[in-house]
Amino acid sequence: MATRAPAAGARTAAPSRAKSGRKAPTQYIFEWEAKDRKGKGFKGEQRAESQAEVVATLRKQGLTVVKMKKRKAARGKKITEKDIAYFTRQLSTMLKAGIPLLQSIDIIARGHANPNFTQLLSDIRFDIEAGSSMATAFRRQPKYFDTLYCNLIDAGEQGGILDALLERLSLYMEKTIALKSQIKSAMIYPISVLCVAFAVTVVLMLFVIPAFKGVFSSFGAALPAPTMVVINMSDFFVTYWYLVIGIPIASIIFYIRARKTSEKVQRWHDKALLKLPIFGSLFRKAVIARWTRTLATMFAAGTPLVESMESVAGAAGNWLYYDATREIEQAVRIGTSLTNAMQATHVFDNMVLQMTQIGEESGALDNMLLKVAEFYEREVDDAVAAISSLIEPLIIVILGVLIGGMVVAMYLPIFKLGQVV
Repeated sequence: MATRAPAAGARTAAPSRAKSGRKAPTQYIFEWEAKDRKGKGFKGEQRAESQAEVVATLRKQGLTVVKMKKRKAARGKKITEKDIAYFTRQLSTMLKAGIPLLQSIDIIARGHANPNFTQLLSDIRFDIEAGSSMATAFRRQPKYFDTLYCNLIDAGEQGGILDALLERLSLYMEKTIALKSQIKSAMIYPISVLCVAFAVTVVLMLFVIPAFKGVFSSFGAALPAPTMVVINMSDFFVTYWYLVIGIPIASIIFYIRARKTSEKVQRWHDKALLKLPIFGSLFRKAVIARWTRTLATMFAAGTPLVESMESVAGAAGNWLYYDATREIEQAVRIGTSLTNAMQATHVFDNMVLQMTQIGEESGALDNMLLKVAEFYEREVDDAVAAISSLIEPLIIVILGVLIGGMVVAMYLPIFKLGQVV
């Protein structure tokens, strides 16, 4: 039976120098069958731009194509932060193993299940082949690689420590993703339960309570005050059901859109989050953890403190800390120490300021900031666990009062009727 031919290598002819923003040609996977001069059969597949490219490659290997078809392209998924973090970790591992950069990117691209991510890496590889630096190639993909990422790649290339910085960068991204996941997990449970409670309340008001109202009308007696309150609420729901359901949904949609487009709404939202009774402290600790870890990562890579502030401000994820970081940048630029500049913003705890001061005085600022980040990440872990244990009984009480109160109010007339009988 036919044996498999050796995998065809990448194109040897490098394309001309790419202009800024130019994308690599779209590549497809072609499945082929071929024979050599002795008639021996081979099968294989190759990623290429066209069938002609595959035919030319196989001809150089002394093979004549007998059959070829283009594999049906799978629908690509959205490229996530996890994809970028996993790619960074893989690339770091391969570079440490001594695999050349272009070959490493090609291996990762071929092994990825998401066609969109494969195309992204093909674009990056195309730019690097054309003569661009790795940092420049990443900067042409701002949707997936932010300023922090590109600056660290640039520092790694210039310092000859790209593999080490990629490892540090992957660790930073993994910690950041884990932190966001913890925040989401803390919020999803109470929000989902409250949404279910709202849906149950609407169903009771629109369908169940009107049925009880028809039964109570045959009693011919005055109903208890709690029962009348619930019935009147049900009448309001039945009459204005489109407002009761539509206004909350429309408000949520409007707020989400306004938050995406309006800076004022974003600023108000970020400040309000930090002032929430239970969750405010959690959000604040998460922001400080991201802020200190980002600055530590930039500083350890050799990026000057003032230049690091732009990336740190964006990575904080909160407008209050963004403005504070810009103030720190201006203060440091004119010679103020980092500790004094941070203290003037009044958004950092004393522990953060003391650790920063120790780091400045000892020349180990990056290590101290990393310790602060690790401390606050543990604080977030503990806070999520504490909130979860606190929210569960609180939600049970709310649901009990809300749903149970309505049920008891509707059964009061039945209880009184039983006493009369």
